[in-house]
Amino acid sequence: MDARAHNKLFVPVQVGAITLKHRVVMPPLSRLRAEWPSGVPSDLNVEYYSQRASDGGLIFTEATAISPSARGYRGAPGIYSDEQVTGWRRVTEAVHAKGGCMFVQLWHAGRTTHIAVTGEEPVTASVDPTYWADPSILVVTPDGFSQPSPHRALEAAEIAGIIEQYRAAAVNAKKAGFDGVELMAANGHLIDQFLQDNSNKRTDRYGGTIENRARLLFEVLDALISVWSSDRVGVRIAPSGTFNGMADSDPRALFHHIAECLNDFNLAYLHVIEPRIKGGELIAEGQGPVAAQELSKVFRGSIIAAGGFEPDTAEATVANGDASLIAFGRQFIANPDLPKRIELGLPLNRYDRSTFYGFDARGYTDYPTYEASELAQAAVA
Repeated sequence: MDARAHNKLFVPVQVGAITLKHRVVMPPLSRLRAEWPSGVPSDLNVEYYSQRASDGGLIFTEATAISPSARGYRGAPGIYSDEQVTGWRRVTEAVHAKGGCMFVQLWHAGRTTHIAVTGEEPVTASVDPTYWADPSILVVTPDGFSQPSPHRALEAAEIAGIIEQYRAAAVNAKKAGFDGVELMAANGHLIDQFLQDNSNKRTDRYGGTIENRARLLFEVLDALISVWSSDRVGVRIAPSGTFNGMADSDPRALFHHIAECLNDFNLAYLHVIEPRIKGGELIAEGQGPVAAQELSKVFRGSIIAAGGFEPDTAEATVANGDASLIAFGRQFIANPDLPKRIELGLPLNRYDRSTFYGFDARGYTDYPTYEASELAQAAVA
């Protein structure tokens, strides 16, 4: 790997209110190592994020629940209690100590959960019994992997309460010392369930037309911007994404509308997951960053592209102007010093997919830096 080929990734960039020294981003990665059942970030979380922080780099938290009923998996963190805020403050202080910036991803799982995790019946846009009967869709409960619980549709009168949960979580994010917040509107979670018409069959003001289905997204954004300035708020979407049973009859029209309307918010960025990725799996070998390429022509702010990138394809995407920053998921899991490795052209550690979702240090905080690997090899020799 020629380090000089990746210099575009190491040109400083302004992302809303944040000035970054490089464009190698650590995206939200659910790793399920928070304390259970409290959802408080653990000592392992502090170590993990600190390991991956870099001077002038941007890190996102894993999906972080805005309320107890918003939780999707055992071991996922929250940001709705004082104890969780205190736990996250330990994480942000560790990241800031290394010169990094950190946004929290605010998350409501909607129907993608189990009553053993939420303590109550999951909620969504519309009821679809085929969803919880699908054996390919699994969530992590205290008893292991399970199909989601039966869900119910939110009453229109309840939606204001959901929006207030997002606003309160944004307040807590400030208390925890984050640099900004990201709204999770992708991967088949609550906002996405309202956006796409295979999961939204509502006939009220939150269903039917694209404008109605996008209403919740924009109302939540208004709530977040009432707490944070808009240049410290971002949105994550998954155009044409199929994870968690998602689909839409006209995804191009839907996501063009979203990107166009987001221009009015003056956000820090738009975070786009490429449709070649389904969850953590590459499902379209050889497909380019089609979502970033298309939406960069619509959205006027910074775009973070995620999903299936390697250093060389990341460099090309930035050089072509299709994205301002690139998020590396699998590679950041296995390489705590990923920005340095890419900049210097150093070899990458291999990731172990079997340890992605677990509850201990194995496959979480035990991946070595390049220097540690070299020292270990020298000691053996």
